[in-house]
Amino acid sequence: MSEQLELYDVTIIGGGPAGLYAAFYSGMRDMKTKVIDAQEELGGRMLIYPEKMIWDVGGVTPILCEKLTAQLKQQSQTFDPTIELGQQIRDLTRLEDGTYMLESSTGEKHWTRTVILAIGRGILKMAKLELEGAERYEVSNLHYTVQELEPFRGKRVLISGGGNSAVDWANELEPIAAQVTVIHRREYFGGHEKNVIKMKTSSCDVRTPWEVTQLYSGDGSTISQVTVRHLETEETEQLAVDAVIVNHGLKSDFSGIRDWGIGMDEWCVYVTPKLETNLPGIFAAGDFASYDSKLNLIAGAFTDAALAVNSAKLFIDPKADGVAYVSSHNSRFKEKNLALGVKEEDA
Repeated sequence: MSEQLELYDVTIIGGGPAGLYAAFYSGMRDMKTKVIDAQEELGGRMLIYPEKMIWDVGGVTPILCEKLTAQLKQQSQTFDPTIELGQQIRDLTRLEDGTYMLESSTGEKHWTRTVILAIGRGILKMAKLELEGAERYEVSNLHYTVQELEPFRGKRVLISGGGNSAVDWANELEPIAAQVTVIHRREYFGGHEKNVIKMKTSSCDVRTPWEVTQLYSGDGSTISQVTVRHLETEETEQLAVDAVIVNHGLKSDFSGIRDWGIGMDEWCVYVTPKLETNLPGIFAAGDFASYDSKLNLIAGAFTDAALAVNSAKLFIDPKADGVAYVSSHNSRFKEKNLALGVKEEDA
């Protein structure tokens, strides 16, 4: 290795919940850690839903996604990992000494002993509304995500889509909007069952199977009406609206990872119970990892992250402890506990 090259024990690709917790836990394992994310901000998919309430993280009372993301980011920095943002990793090369060189789409190179892929569903982009002229309204009242609820207060809101986010947005906007209309091409909604029932039994006007076919503007800059069509009867209707929210899913880009020879399907990589991929020293965690008994919750991503880090540690040093000591007994926290004013006998 050249003296100019810095070798890391583990490089985590992805800065969502799995990647952030992996960065923290690898610090507990005293590993030299780097986190690389294609976005310009850590948080992964959680950045799309800042005002969504998160209920299912153990020991955490209902919390705004934005706040939970901030806390995860803060926790991930506990042991000062190196952070590289705005870099989409495309190429992987295994060197003669068994270490890896990663290269981004812009030419940056990174050297590492192991890799943890915590890339979720890849680099996600919102599927756009495929209607002529739709893009001109993206600066006014055509939305692909809901960053704040307050701008929709007292408005007539039309939501096109039937995924988890569409259902959540409908439920969150229903108490404050003048009217919420949900248009979906299928009878089935992809959200959690309890949330779907809540939406359907609320004042939301839920229409299936319908689709949006045309947008109208009174002033040329904002949408004032939409035409919707019933997919079976071909019936059409015009609806007056103040805002349109589109949730037609996400398009995913896995960059060049499919070309690495890694075993994966359309969305996920296959891993062992130890979160090992078919490539030596390459592990996965979070939504990208697929295995029997997978738990698709943020809490599950944390467990994946810890297991992947432990496997990476043992790959580097087979004689290492299989797991990290719990924080109350981990020597890495002694100094940090003192900084918090915690006496050693109380830690």
